[in-house]
Amino acid sequence: MLTRILSVGLLAGLLAGLLIAAVQQVTTTPLIFAAETYEKPAEVSATPKPHSLQGAEAHAHGEGWKPADGMPRFFFTAVTTVATAVGIAFVLMAVMIFAGVPIDERHALAWAIAGFVACGLAPAAGLAPELPGAAAGDLVGRQLWWVGTAIATAVALWGFLRADHPPLVRLGAVVLLLAPHFIGAPHPHAFESKVPAEIVAQFTALSLVVQALLWSLVGIGVGLLWPKFVPKPAS
Repeated sequence: MLTRILSVGLLAGLLAGLLIAAVQQVTTTPLIFAAETYEKPAEVSATPKPHSLQGAEAHAHGEGWKPADGMPRFFFTAVTTVATAVGIAFVLMAVMIFAGVPIDERHALAWAIAGFVACGLAPAAGLAPELPGAAAGDLVGRQLWWVGTAIATAVALWGFLRADHPPLVRLGAVVLLLAPHFIGAPHPHAFESKVPAEIVAQFTALSLVVQALLWSLVGIGVGLLWPKFVPKPAS
């Protein structure tokens, strides 16, 4: 079983991660590069620079080491994306095995979509994906709120979507789903950004689309590959 999980997780994550890395190159990457020019206007030259890639740099705000533009940046972003996809695949399989759900294409895709809602869509309602130069609240507070929202949303979806749960449990699930947003995510005292609102809005929308695509591709990959790695019976 362990060999099967490792094989499916690594292969599904690798394929999905490479595809999403290519998608980022033509969607969110140009927007990150545009935001960086507003973040550091003194460094902007008349010569066009290569497109930068989505990754940790979208949240690093220029702090610490960053790979050079071009292929080095693409390589490190692709590695990060593949690692994220592999992690999603392992979590997806672990949760489905724990829940006793058959791992096939239909179920894996449905659970992957639920994972995107819990880890991507719900937290984005309070903390939208950020570009360089955007104002941000306390880092620890944001991380705690994000984790709490993801867990609360996942538990709420489990309680609400299970057909055998009574109405009272579903009502509690709705309350749990809304609770983090009533509490509110940590935000800066003043919303200041050097980046035009049009770029920020487009980046937020495209980031969510890319996240949804990543979860869906991982779900499809897990569902397709899982039956192909059935352990052979001992002779």
